[in-house]
Amino acid sequence: MRWVEFQAEGVGVSGYPFGVPAVAALRDRGGLDLDPGVTVLCGDNGTGKSTLVEALAVAAGFNPEGGSKNFRFATRASESDLGQHLRLTWAPRKPRTGFFLRAESFYNVATEVENLEEVDPGLIASSYGGRSPHERSHGESFLALAVHRFGPNGLYLLDEPESALSVHGCVALLARMHDLVAAGSQFILATHSPILLAYPGATIYQISREATLERVDYDDTEAVRLHRDFLADPGRYLYHLFAEE
Repeated sequence: MRWVEFQAEGVGVSGYPFGVPAVAALRDRGGLDLDPGVTVLCGDNGTGKSTLVEALAVAAGFNPEGGSKNFRFATRASESDLGQHLRLTWAPRKPRTGFFLRAESFYNVATEVENLEEVDPGLIASSYGGRSPHERSHGESFLALAVHRFGPNGLYLLDEPESALSVHGCVALLARMHDLVAAGSQFILATHSPILLAYPGATIYQISREATLERVDYDDTEAVRLHRDFLADPGRYLYHLFAEE
């Protein structure tokens, strides 16, 4: 996926999801270039990172709740119709495989994996490391997915994967991403993690509450600056947070 175009004809400018900052910014831009390796979306809560990643996944043919293109379960329809207004351009070719990792609904994906195992014995052994995701910790299941299910020439959309990962887990995911990008895979992720933002050569877009969507350097992301400031002097932050008025 190299370019996403927002087709705004007949679409309002307010209301969900079109009033969300990320979507409003995409509308103003007309589209967005995507890195053939790693594209990262960052920004504060409520800016629409996850909304945009979800819409890209739906436009690419993935199940809105997560999984591969073969997953067709539905627990509760909560996705927006933004995906219907996105046109994707592929170059040089469409991916051979892929997966949409949506952290908040991974429990439902894990349940579907067990259901599919009943009709396709051996699926868990071949694609999920030999154990159901439900039999691992949340973070272990995420990493097992990346190691055993993700493969070369794939498209992987990750929505805040750090929600289940320790610092070591984030570093391990970076290493796995590096191997897969070298093998022709592409990643698009939304994250708050300074570790995942640090992927070498990644294209980083920062979304603001003022509906801007700008390419930025790692050191200029709000997540990195705030983490550095806090770790440099946590006492100063805590003093101002807890000081009596």
